[in-house]
Amino acid sequence: MNPCKFTASLLIVGSLCACNQEPKTKIAAEAPKKYETAVSLQGAVSDNNGLIKSGKIKAKTEKGELLAETTLEKSARFQLTIPAGTTLPVILSFSPIEVKAGEGEMLSVAVQPSISKYDINPLTTAIAKRAKDLGGYTLRNITRAAEEAVHVPDANKTSTGFRGDPTTQYGGWH
Repeated sequence: MNPCKFTASLLIVGSLCACNQEPKTKIAAEAPKKYETAVSLQGAVSDNNGLIKSGKIKAKTEKGELLAETTLEKSARFQLTIPAGTTLPVILSFSPIEVKAGEGEMLSVAVQPSISKYDINPLTTAIAKRAKDLGGYTLRNITRAAEEAVHVPDANKTSTGFRGDPTTQYGGWH
């Protein structure tokens, strides 16, 4: 082999291998999501006993700044207008007017600007608290908390909830 070709081949192979080092790339932090225009968030409040028709709903920033509030009177449905330019997440909290044993504040967290319906109930409260424990109110943490909160039996995790021997589903393994 020609020494020039041999040297050129070594240089090419050496530059391709680069001592098994992969280029380091930084993952850019996702820009905070905002409501570009004023938005109306709406939903219903319930507990394990049904709809709750009295209490106070507040919408706050993650720093605790009050954005909007309303009072439920003879209706479980609420609607709050969130100002344009508000950075997400927005924490919706429900406080009963008269606190009974076992009752207290319930939460729901808005993390997507395209969603405007947010019910407030014990499940949304558990999801919000778990997301906070996971590191904060991000879409990733809310999604993970929601997945952990919903308990699906192992027997129901096959395609479309099939219950039975998966080797016979659709005529056997495919």
